[in-house]
Amino acid sequence: MMNEEKGDQLRAKINGETSRLPWKELERFFASGVLIAVSSDLDLVEVAYCIASDDKHAIAQWMAENRVGRVSDTQADAWSQADVTLWAVVVKPWILVQLEKAH
Repeated sequence: MMNEEKGDQLRAKINGETSRLPWKELERFFASGVLIAVSSDLDLVEVAYCIASDDKHAIAQWMAENRVGRVSDTQADAWSQADVTLWAVVVKPWILVQLEKAH
């Protein structure tokens, strides 16, 4: 279990490493099977933090609810056709991606 200060530092590090990338720059990672889609109703930084800190319970719950999981072929095709830009952050060996929330 991580202490609160280390947890805050890790969240800040993850937040600082989050960036927007066009789908075409992420396609090769999809082909490698390392892209994880995060539902837009979740906080991308919090999901990345839970993966980085090995919070198996939270991750399992999100996966069971289909809110976190590998990017599907259907998603990849739709994102490619729409030429979307996604929020992305690396939590080795994964790259977490999230469609921007509509305003």
